[in-house]
Amino acid sequence: MTSQTTTRSEQAAADGTRMGFGLLMDMPWGGGSLGRRGVGFVETDDGGDITPRVRAFAARHGADFAYAAFAYQPRSRALPRAADYVRAYDRFFEALPAGLGRAFHQTEFNMGTPERYDRRPAAEFTNELAARYGFRWVVEDLGIWNLRGCPLPYPLPPPLTEPGLEIATRNAAETARLLELPLHVEFPGFTEGGSFVLGGLDAFAYFRRLADDADVLVTLDVGHLLSYQWLRGRTGRHMFDDIEALPLERCRELHLSGCQIVGGKFRDLHHGVLLDEQLDLTAYLLPRCPNLLGVTYEDPMYRDDGSLVEKSRRNYGRLKELAGAWRDGTNP
Repeated sequence: MTSQTTTRSEQAAADGTRMGFGLLMDMPWGGGSLGRRGVGFVETDDGGDITPRVRAFAARHGADFAYAAFAYQPRSRALPRAADYVRAYDRFFEALPAGLGRAFHQTEFNMGTPERYDRRPAAEFTNELAARYGFRWVVEDLGIWNLRGCPLPYPLPPPLTEPGLEIATRNAAETARLLELPLHVEFPGFTEGGSFVLGGLDAFAYFRRLADDADVLVTLDVGHLLSYQWLRGRTGRHMFDDIEALPLERCRELHLSGCQIVGGKFRDLHHGVLLDEQLDLTAYLLPRCPNLLGVTYEDPMYRDDGSLVEKSRRNYGRLKELAGAWRDGTNP
């Protein structure tokens, strides 16, 4: 490792108090759609608010978590200005217990794209929000979120080629330089039927090289890791193969969102129901990520009264217990 990488690792260790169990919610404007109807932000005359369904979930389950974050969704096609969002964002955090840690999931850095992309407006917006809310970090998947200004329904992985790696590394390093808070680059998803893969480089080795060369911290989405393993035919006990090739010492956060095996293919559905395999891989990763800050449950699915849907409750409870034991040092 270079001296710069060592410095980053030393910084990670210095502020590495384990936070424990966290929450991440996708919060679209307009109150969501289909199965997630009633989840998100809504327009109001005084600047926006969370939906009653979100408020009910925060009241019922907010105390389960040590930190909370939401994923940015644009309110309009205009360049984002903090003043257009903060009233609604204030209400999101006000609905949760006081004292929770805070973080932010961006969707505007577009770090996987091979196209030229101006990240300064998104970085300035993020920095202003970070100053207001005290975000511990900002995270974004290493993906192609839009092409020629047109958003994609599901972010594509970056091209797994040497030129693709060179460009993505440069994009990640540039994004980190523009930000006034730590950037966590998230391992991309490889959901069959939701995205496709260009290039033949190994994604784990690719991600390691990018993290080292750009000198960035990382988030590992457990479902994304499994989606890549499934794509390579690594199921069952083989889902642990090559995990050590990832930049585990740079990992600051694990993500878990609802996933499902459909017709033998791995689907990252974000429907709130965790697979047993996700918990098994999480238990495997916890002792192997020495600078980890938190374990994040992403996109819970819940009813109007804020109660989790029945199918999600068992493994939600297991994950909460696993993250708590890791935080307290009562498991490896």
